[in-house]
Order: sequence, then C-alpha cells, then structure tokens
Amino acid sequence: MVMFTWWDVLADEQRARWTLDPFVSVGPLRFGMGPGEFSAALSDHTAESQRHTHRYPVADAVITEGDYRDFGLKLYYREERLAGVVVDALCGPQVSADGVALVGRVASALERWMVDRAKAREPHSELSYLEAGVPGSDSLGVVIDVQQAGDSLLTRPVFIPSEAMDDLPHFLPKEAWSVC
Repeated sequence: MVMFTWWDVLADEQRARWTLDPFVSVGPLRFGMGPGEFSAALSDHTAESQRHTHRYPVADAVITEGDYRDFGLKLYYREERLAGVVVDALCGPQVSADGVALVGRVASALERWMVDRAKAREPHSELSYLEAGVPGSDSLGVVIDVQQAGDSLLTRPVFIPSEAMDDLPHFLPKEAWSVC
C-alpha cells in the first residue's frame, strides 16, 4: 500500500523564520510591494517562481492571486500591490508575533493566546471573529484561519494591511479563506 504525504507538516526548524510587523510586513514581504519587489524579496528564501493563478472581482477591485505552492505562500494583490499573505500550515514559513509562532499550531491554543493577549489591551479593540468563529487580531492584522492536516486542523494565518480592517471578510476573495 502506498501512503500519500500531502498532510505531512514541516517541523519549525525546517521552515524559514519570519517576524510580523503588524500591517507593514510579514518577514521580507511588505504590504504595497509590486511583483518585481516581491520576487526580489523572496529570492533569498526560495528558488520557486510565483504562479499567478486567478483573478477575482471583489467589491471595488480586481484581486490577483499568486502562489508559491512548494514554499507555502498564497499572495493577493490589489492593483498589482501586495494586499494579503496566506501562509500554508503544512509547509509555509514560521511567522512569529510577540515571540509566539502563528503557523501550523493547534488552533484552540493559539486562540487562547489571543484571548489572553486581548485581556491586557484596550477593551473591545483587539479580538474579532469572522464567520464560523475564526478569530482575528485587530492589532496584529492577522486572521487565524485553519487548514486540515490529517485528522487535525492547524493554523493557517491570513495577514492583511490596515485598510482591510474596514471590511475584512470582503477585502480578499472568498477563496482566500479556508473551507474547513
């Protein structure tokens, strides 16, 4: 019998390590970058070329999706400027915020961290929930979406710029959000 490996999860030490600068950058990727800048920023991390896969009409814009499948990134552009970064739970870079790893974690443990973090901040300004109870941090610019890994769901964060906060569920196409 042949066993498929599509749910194998890279260990943290096998992943690129990035830091989140809320609403500004995810590792070397800055919101607002153009495609040329983006390719240069990732050239030190992967030899994989970006694949532009789809264009989606969303509210007042057309969103282009770029994919680095092997490196574990999906990128969303508005008017050729980076407007969303989705990190694959299984193989994407490990992104940290406030010293806490956000990628490939047990969703309930990361949500607990977000709730505890919110308690120490201004009331009602930190934590929000999208459909199906998916938590987001209003101060970090991240939604902690999930992705299936065998019989488990692991965190697959979606990072967004500040302008997304006005209408977060509709800022990116529905394809950006998991279906788990």
